[in-house]
Amino acid sequence: MQIPFAQHKGYDPLGLCGKGKCPICARNNALFKVRESIKSEEFTSDAVSPFVGRFGYPNVNLGILAPPEQSEDAWLYDAPRHWSEENFDIPKIVDFRSSLLNSRLNLNIKKRIKFLEISQDIAMSSKPVDVEVELYEKPKFTLNLDSYMAPTGPNARLKKASITENPKIHTKVYKVFEDDDLKARDAVNYLYENKFDENFLSKLLSVGALGMKKGRRLVPTRWSITATDDIIGKNLIREIKDFNAINSYYSFFGSYLGNYYLILMFPEVWNYELFETYVPQNWNFSKPLSYSTDYEDFYGRKGYAETTAGGYYTVRLGILEKLKEIKRQASVLALRFITDEYTMPLGVFVTREAARKAVSNKPIEFSSKELLIKYAQALIRRKLNYNLDFIFKNSTLLKSINQQDKLVKFIK
Repeated sequence: MQIPFAQHKGYDPLGLCGKGKCPICARNNALFKVRESIKSEEFTSDAVSPFVGRFGYPNVNLGILAPPEQSEDAWLYDAPRHWSEENFDIPKIVDFRSSLLNSRLNLNIKKRIKFLEISQDIAMSSKPVDVEVELYEKPKFTLNLDSYMAPTGPNARLKKASITENPKIHTKVYKVFEDDDLKARDAVNYLYENKFDENFLSKLLSVGALGMKKGRRLVPTRWSITATDDIIGKNLIREIKDFNAINSYYSFFGSYLGNYYLILMFPEVWNYELFETYVPQNWNFSKPLSYSTDYEDFYGRKGYAETTAGGYYTVRLGILEKLKEIKRQASVLALRFITDEYTMPLGVFVTREAARKAVSNKPIEFSSKELLIKYAQALIRRKLNYNLDFIFKNSTLLKSINQQDKLVKFIK
């Protein structure tokens, strides 16, 4: 959903910006470092990721993201799972991402050129790859924010690029790259089951390194992120449908970077609904708030989740991973509350990791739906001063649970 991010008001008298508390100042500091580091149109660095734009599709910008200087810690610039595990704050993440220079050129999604091969090697490598880059001009110093993707920093038109070392490509990754009779969906699930995370897999998908030969093409990065979450999620749904339903009613609660998740699980077959709402500070409890919502029943969705978009699939993935872990299925109502602590859009990795953090916490268990609902209402009122009745009365999932006849009713 659209979030009204606060505008930067400049350096405050307490000096909090100077102490790294402000993401805007973190961005400005990072861009200053890039400007100071890149003195000419040629430089050597560690490429951490490819990047495929979406504007002008099917003629898109293909780029490589790299910090302005070589560093042993270059992998940290593109490590969402690690950022979450270490609880990196927003300014620190912005500092990493603002420092990434996007060296890019424009080409058709089906075209095969040397730079595409370089981008595929970078995507497939298990660690950043040494590259030499030559640009047409010095970079434009901007920060590109997106609700789907982690931010990227300055960009410039690429003249020439070359890899100066052999990329470290895992044998399983090379296997699916070479197998051009293997569908992209099957390749993604195979690698995910072999412990490659979704951030890595989305990069492979974006540069056309997976799938059947005739179907391989560039995919805009923001599309490949959602496609990866959806592919893995659908495969997990097929698995959990063979499990018994949970025995009780569960409530999970957790947060990451100002995004709070209340996840309610009901002892029913798989259904899933997500609500997202922005809750300002000091909100009047008696007033409703606007929200975005999407839903799927046991048989799945027929189309894209238009209102909650990529966040729908990231949160679903985190929940499904938990259900697979406990070997159960459930009907799941997920509620996202966005607060003013979330000062800058960082991409859907935030929603994925926030959901994972929530379900990793110990659940509170209830013997009835009524107790679960009552607890949820009290929790959100205490934590965020918001009245959950405004959401519950419009929940398709709750209506289905309340109205649907169970099979046992017809068994004598």
